[in-house]
Amino acid sequence: MILAGDIGGTNTRLAYFTEEDGVVVWKLHAKYASKGHSSLEAIVSDFISKYKVPIDHAAFGIAGVVIDGIVHATNLPWVVSSESLSKLLHPAQVHLLNDLEANTWGLFTLREKDYFRLNDIDENSQGNIALISAGTGLGEAGAIWINGSPQAIASEGGHADFAPRDDTQDSLLVYLRKQYGHVSWERVLSGNGLYNIYSFLRDTKYGDEPDWLTKELSEQDRGAVITQNALSNKSIACSEALEIFCEIYGSEAGNLALKLTAKGGVFLGGGIAPKIASRLKTSKFLQEFTDKGRLKSYLERIPVKVVLNDNAALLGACKYAANSAGLNKEIRIP
Repeated sequence: MILAGDIGGTNTRLAYFTEEDGVVVWKLHAKYASKGHSSLEAIVSDFISKYKVPIDHAAFGIAGVVIDGIVHATNLPWVVSSESLSKLLHPAQVHLLNDLEANTWGLFTLREKDYFRLNDIDENSQGNIALISAGTGLGEAGAIWINGSPQAIASEGGHADFAPRDDTQDSLLVYLRKQYGHVSWERVLSGNGLYNIYSFLRDTKYGDEPDWLTKELSEQDRGAVITQNALSNKSIACSEALEIFCEIYGSEAGNLALKLTAKGGVFLGGGIAPKIASRLKTSKFLQEFTDKGRLKSYLERIPVKVVLNDNAALLGACKYAANSAGLNKEIRIP
């Protein structure tokens, strides 16, 4: 009935949903290596050939700007077209969404156990919400309420100018500007962003890098290496890099909350936040989140949660397709 897709630079995940007893139910799921395929159409073709399920509606969340039904994928050499997918899936209705827009729709399907709370504030059930997701890149989105129903809003806010808040971050900006020219929030709030912060500390404060860390950074995902060595307190430089990362995360999350008047809550998605949720809670994240001058008391009343369910984008794509088809029903989560 509904085919949902979450298209990332590393993996493309597809899920199939059917309607049973008035509820939309997750039935099957498949994961593909994105870079091992020439296009999204090739992956979808494999899926429908293998599972032979009837598809009436489809929606795909993909990192990039959707313009007139076309997305130039941010982290893949793909141009994804709703027209091309519609021909492949005819007569199904096909929709393309920004990946964070899909994730935002997914928030309306999750349960309390799918979150880790960073504060103990009760949300306004029909207040605007904000989603900020650091992972391979930095995604930002939100949702507003129109006539009692939520409407997700896509954004490319992760590419807006990074705004340092203290002397250390001022120096970080100068350091990164020499490399990139324009320094966006994504340059400091992402897996590569965490490495950028670490490199800044190594080159300006700590000096030589130990051989074992050089080896790990060259052989493994750099952001993951820094996170692991910070959480285990094995490296002072990694620990300080992660603390600065948490502070910057809190600052930009607070900025997004103000821009969207997110009384319904601020949600941290992406692959990094769940791995460092406890550190976020003990770091200066919340202090930086609320430290906005005259609006501090306003931000102190906004709930902040880490999204633990990594199926949010798939569930959101399904919800968008279901809503577009007039199937405003509960979506049962796996």
